[in-house]
Amino acid sequence: MTDLTPPTGAGPLGRREARLAWGLLAPTLIAVSLVVLLPLLAVFWISVKPVGLADLRPPTPIVREDIRGDLEAEGDEAVLRYRLRNSSQDQTITDVVLSDAWPDGLLPGALDPRCTIADARLSCDFGDWEGGTRDEIRIPVTATAAYLSGPGAEASDPVLSGDASNILTNFDFTLENFTQIFDGGEFWAVFGITLFYTVFGTLGALIMGLFAAMLLNKSFRGQGILRGLYLFPYVAPVIAVAFAWILLFDPFSGSANALLLQMGVSSEAINFFGERPLALIMVTLFEIWRYFPLSFLFILARMQSIDTDMYEAADMDGASPFQKFRYLSLPQLLGILSVLFLLRFIWTFNKFDDIFLLTGGNAGTRVLTVNVYEQAFALSNIGAGAAVAVVIFCCLLLFSVFFFKLISREEGL
Repeated sequence: MTDLTPPTGAGPLGRREARLAWGLLAPTLIAVSLVVLLPLLAVFWISVKPVGLADLRPPTPIVREDIRGDLEAEGDEAVLRYRLRNSSQDQTITDVVLSDAWPDGLLPGALDPRCTIADARLSCDFGDWEGGTRDEIRIPVTATAAYLSGPGAEASDPVLSGDASNILTNFDFTLENFTQIFDGGEFWAVFGITLFYTVFGTLGALIMGLFAAMLLNKSFRGQGILRGLYLFPYVAPVIAVAFAWILLFDPFSGSANALLLQMGVSSEAINFFGERPLALIMVTLFEIWRYFPLSFLFILARMQSIDTDMYEAADMDGASPFQKFRYLSLPQLLGILSVLFLLRFIWTFNKFDDIFLLTGGNAGTRVLTVNVYEQAFALSNIGAGAAVAVVIFCCLLLFSVFFFKLISREEGL
């Protein structure tokens, strides 16, 4: 017999509930879109525009007004001066016009040909200004009694208007930023350094966190103190621990070098953060040391939720500790290890502050995030910096897609 019962939610009540649910979710969706999607779209937009630091403000005409001379008595003469300039060095401003209220009782002398006074208002037409244009209007003036009793020439602010194309909002696009960052072998060298730092930093943090969790999975005296010490690298301010490492491994006054020299391991001081490839190894070790506590906490929590009956049965069967870890613990930890690997890979790939504080990106430690900073601020090329950020986003997107496909394939098996 055919079931004619309508599916759940297909009736008027179900549609009303759906509309109510979407209405309740709408503020959250809008907030997420504004906080996440709009900045992301802005980065994509800027990446295809030749934007520098000077282009963040649109070109505007600027005017300054002053009086050269003293107008303290009737008949005194002075010069009313307007200093004008284009705020941009390379963008054109069209139809530039100066407008200012002319003070009562102030008699003008010879006017600039571009200026007129009508209805007690000064107007000057400058036409089009090229980038970096500077100009000056000087008007000889004579004071009268009406002027001396009035508010003065600087009572009103001059208005300088003009039209200019804003490079951030127009529809002129270019792939020059991507051509610039991919030109030559520098990008691929930076990309290789980023992969080394990310892969080994992520794996090292997971492995170290796994060993720490295994160590603290048993109860013993001082367990709480040791757990707190394990968390110290992660909760301590990054600038404090970074400079502690710099002082510890300083080639002139660092304790590490002094110990190596006294033990005869090294015949001279080692510049740990200034030599290739040692600097990259050191920043990777710092990444492992600083972020293994996060892996440790998640892995320990998962370990303590595993049923102990399996281990008791394995003990009765004579399984070795390695066999218990390989066949009992590891399958139970694969889920949390996979999530941690994904999160730590993304976070490490985006890591900037650690490397910048330790080496500034020098000595072969320049990763993609440092490249974003250097392009945008050191070279004042915001567009190229945004292009590198887009490349980072695409790399992480491809990695996430590949990771989830691999995980789904493994779960299907």
